[in-house]
Amino acid sequence: MNENHLSELKILKEIAELLNRGTDFQSILTEVLKKLLNVTGLQTGWIFLIDRTGQFVLAAKENLPPALTENQNTLMCSGDCWCINRYNNGRLDKATNIIECKRLEIAIEQGLGDTCGLTHHATVPLKAGNEKFGLLNVGSPYKTRFNHEELALLESIALQIGSALKRINLTQREQEIALTAERNRLARDLHDSVNQLLFSLSLTARGGMEMSKNTDVKETFGYIQDLAQEALNEMRALIWQLRPRGLEKGIVSALCSYGDMLGLKVNINVNGVIHLPSTIEEGLWRIGQEALANCKKHSGETIVHLSIHSSENRISLKIKDHGTGFHYDETKELPSLGLKSMKDRTEALGGTFHIKSETDKGTIIKVNIPF
Repeated sequence: MNENHLSELKILKEIAELLNRGTDFQSILTEVLKKLLNVTGLQTGWIFLIDRTGQFVLAAKENLPPALTENQNTLMCSGDCWCINRYNNGRLDKATNIIECKRLEIAIEQGLGDTCGLTHHATVPLKAGNEKFGLLNVGSPYKTRFNHEELALLESIALQIGSALKRINLTQREQEIALTAERNRLARDLHDSVNQLLFSLSLTARGGMEMSKNTDVKETFGYIQDLAQEALNEMRALIWQLRPRGLEKGIVSALCSYGDMLGLKVNINVNGVIHLPSTIEEGLWRIGQEALANCKKHSGETIVHLSIHSSENRISLKIKDHGTGFHYDETKELPSLGLKSMKDRTEALGGTFHIKSETDKGTIIKVNIPF
């Protein structure tokens, strides 16, 4: 076995050990990129993660020249380029030399800064079986071409990274399933124990109020009944939060049932067949819950209009009321924790969150999520 082959095996072993320890996308990609550059002697690298819709994010970077980091990596976080275009149209399926990097060309044309001699790079798709996750790009100053052996090594490393990303994905899904099961168990326990006790307390207080002839005692029993009923309502809402009954029948049924529980009449408009991944359905459910609860608390109306539109790879949810509304300035922070929570949930799923509201003209919340 020659020295080069032994060196490659050592590199693959070190990368594999690092990947096997990782459980978080961000940290694992940053660390493995540093290790890759260190053991191969290359200087610059970056990783794009690309979703099913072709949208990409700069997930990791190391030693980018100033021209590419200008204005908080703007050039690396937007626009298209040869490698991403080829990846999205299915023509990039192995390690390849990039003769002219469009991002570097733009940086030079616009005088964004020093490229430090970086003009070319190799690009490698991150895959695991038939699943694709993004691209690994590496280069060095004045290096204009990678030979066959170098590309083969990069391809082996990219396969390791892709397998690690798939493993992390599967682990996260298992954790989400376990968390859902635990929430369901807790909701069931609350319903079978605390909920029933509060119901019994309410009935007992009502009986005591009817049997008592003393006014003060009647008032006390009435107060206890009111408290028990209020606690019962809060408990039922909590159980709904933990275990969304009806979600197994779909997001539309769940939101309608939740609206009914709040005392709202929900007018539904649905376009498209809705069959969603569990994480997106769960996210929409939580967003819809918060929006309906806001309508109940703040709008002053009992009628809510809910629209769900589904296309091949995107779903939109719109919740509208004609209530009191509020003055909303898009340039400022969202005015409540509930709205911020909806926005955070939406963006965590890769979607966009929009709100429109005017005093005495109602509020519209619209969420768009790719899948």
